[in-house]
Amino acid sequence: MDAALRCPCGAGLTFGECCRPVHAGERDAPTAESLMRSRFTAFAVGDETYLLSSWHPSSRPANVGIEPGIRWLRLDIVETVAGGPFDRDGVVEFVAHYRSSEGPGRLRERSRFVRDRAWLYVGGEVTEHGVQH
Repeated sequence: MDAALRCPCGAGLTFGECCRPVHAGERDAPTAESLMRSRFTAFAVGDETYLLSSWHPSSRPANVGIEPGIRWLRLDIVETVAGGPFDRDGVVEFVAHYRSSEGPGRLRERSRFVRDRAWLYVGGEVTEHGVQH
């Protein structure tokens, strides 16, 4: 993705200012929400390597299986609980909007994160997923 384009995560910055440095390992995501945004962007740009590296080893799958037919369009943060720069864990609930060959859809998840040296995704509970009619 071109670094000068608007970052897919919705934070309002360019990709080069926002998620690209996190994906490249130049800096860590400072909060659970910023890690969630960077992971959404990784799905949007197809960066499976980053998705796996930002996943906690205790729950990390062998592969993510990014579906090429899905285009991730927008991320809405619904709620953030803790997950700040001095917290050890946090929760981020989000709605990710996408388009597939079946039409527009939404994925709503309440995700859990932990911070050791850096924030990592642990897992989440999907509460809504599917194409909207």
